[in-house]
Amino acid sequence: MKCQKKYMQLYAVTDRAWAKEQSLYEQVEAALKGGVTAVQLREKHLSEEEYIKEACEMKKLCAKYGVPLFINDNVKVALACHADGIHVGQNDMDPEEVRALVGDDMMIGVSAHSVEEAQEAVRKGADCLGVGAAFATLTKSDAKVLPPDMLQAISKSVDVPIVAIGGINRDNLPQLAGTGISGVALVSAIFAAKEIEQETRALFQMTEELFG
Repeated sequence: MKCQKKYMQLYAVTDRAWAKEQSLYEQVEAALKGGVTAVQLREKHLSEEEYIKEACEMKKLCAKYGVPLFINDNVKVALACHADGIHVGQNDMDPEEVRALVGDDMMIGVSAHSVEEAQEAVRKGADCLGVGAAFATLTKSDAKVLPPDMLQAISKSVDVPIVAIGGINRDNLPQLAGTGISGVALVSAIFAAKEIEQETRALFQMTEELFG
């Protein structure tokens, strides 16, 4: 399944740390109503059984809104819920191994932090790339912020859609204009908002102007 640029415009990455007054399901639906163009389900502490159950529910929810669901790292969960895509980091499974397991119909996203990593990922079958950290982020304290020109260099070096990730919010989002990316992946900028749907609508409008 070829990754379309439009999927990357406003890519929401879940973090249940922000699911307090609402369930994660309710938060994701609010984000979908607000206009997110893809959802990545990321769970680090659920059992495999719980993760699969949640992923199947999220897949149905995303399908209702016509938005692709990516699963973070876990091939078994991605296959079990018939996800549209899977995203793997540099220290996770090799993209070629992932492709052998998931077949040709599932999109594969890969994290990249340099031109070399980006080109290698695409050579091994990545359909899209997550590049970062664009800015300092609390979500991953060990993430290194990329030099200002790196996003543009990576964008020029490959021919797949690229989403920037890491510390991106409404204030710094305009700084990514002209970098050649297809969109942005957001965690707390969406899920830490008091009014998720309203905030997502504002973010969608900004990304539409910058990358649409």
